[in-house]
Amino acid sequence: MDIKPLDSNNRFLLGVIEGFYGRQWSWSARADYATFLAQVGYGSYVYAPKGDPFLRSRWREQHPAEDWGNLIKLVEIYHKASLGIGVGLSPLGLNKDYSSQDKKDLLAKVRSLNELNIDILCILFDDTEGDIPDLAQRQSDIVNDILSISSARRFVVCPTYYSNDPVLEQVFGKKPIRYLESLARGIPASVDVFWTGDKVISTEYTQRGMTDIAQIIGRRPIIWDNYPVNDGKITSNFLNLRPYAGRPFQLRSWASGHMVNPMNQPLLSTIALYSLADIYRGETPCEKSVLLHRALGRFNHPQFSDQLVKDIDRFQDLGLQALSVSEKASLLSLYQGFDHPAADEVCEWLAGQFQFDPECLTS
Repeated sequence: MDIKPLDSNNRFLLGVIEGFYGRQWSWSARADYATFLAQVGYGSYVYAPKGDPFLRSRWREQHPAEDWGNLIKLVEIYHKASLGIGVGLSPLGLNKDYSSQDKKDLLAKVRSLNELNIDILCILFDDTEGDIPDLAQRQSDIVNDILSISSARRFVVCPTYYSNDPVLEQVFGKKPIRYLESLARGIPASVDVFWTGDKVISTEYTQRGMTDIAQIIGRRPIIWDNYPVNDGKITSNFLNLRPYAGRPFQLRSWASGHMVNPMNQPLLSTIALYSLADIYRGETPCEKSVLLHRALGRFNHPQFSDQLVKDIDRFQDLGLQALSVSEKASLLSLYQGFDHPAADEVCEWLAGQFQFDPECLTS
């Protein structure tokens, strides 16, 4: 059933942000997601994989011709599906120093991104050193310079301290005094701000939590949801397949949007993603088992779906490292018998092809 995108007629942004570390999605998987997102009710997709150096460590350089061509095609595919599409730019190296040459390089990069005709530009300061006294002012300057020339129609900033989770200060240094308040004052009120919640990987979002952060940043946040992402040293050993919990449909009134960071496995990610769209439609809440079977029904492979239901607990709770060599071999043989690309993702995971040890915080 085709459902009208939930953010088509208002500013609530419901979508997927490909913002994980590790093995990236293929271009065909990204293109296929346009059909899935449109059908189940999402309105947007943002291309921001940590593995694209031309948006991060090598942001001053242009994408190779083949990748640039794929990005152009991807924008066309999403626009044809009446979906918004964006890019996440992480101008690494500018937190400590933002020289006139840096500004020149940054504006050149933004001009090149304008050629893509993107709807959303995400300016990402996450996962970088933050113990810098004038961090908020420098980042505000960067954002405002980008706004002065970007043709994107919506902007979202991810702060360096994007959660209340103490792990951020443990890894990136002590947060500057009133950092979030200062950053918020330094950028236009029309610019949205990402927030992952009380934790980097939050188990729930509450009205109190959303109200508290809205008061600090002077606007309702856009949730950056790190479920079901599994891109860390520990989390890559699990497949997060259960429907969402702790995300009430009232979030639509408490936040400005909800962007999901999916797993490294695009097809298996659709199981959880389906359930979030169902929540936001405000329908009578369904049992998780009902949502799960609805999502699995999209695979059109009853035998594979039934087996996945049987194995969810061991895949999501026990994880790959808890499985014995013989268990892995048995499961691998079983899932190799299912002729379906989602089953192929399970097989690759069982074979250890998604294990990764990045410098990220979703571990």
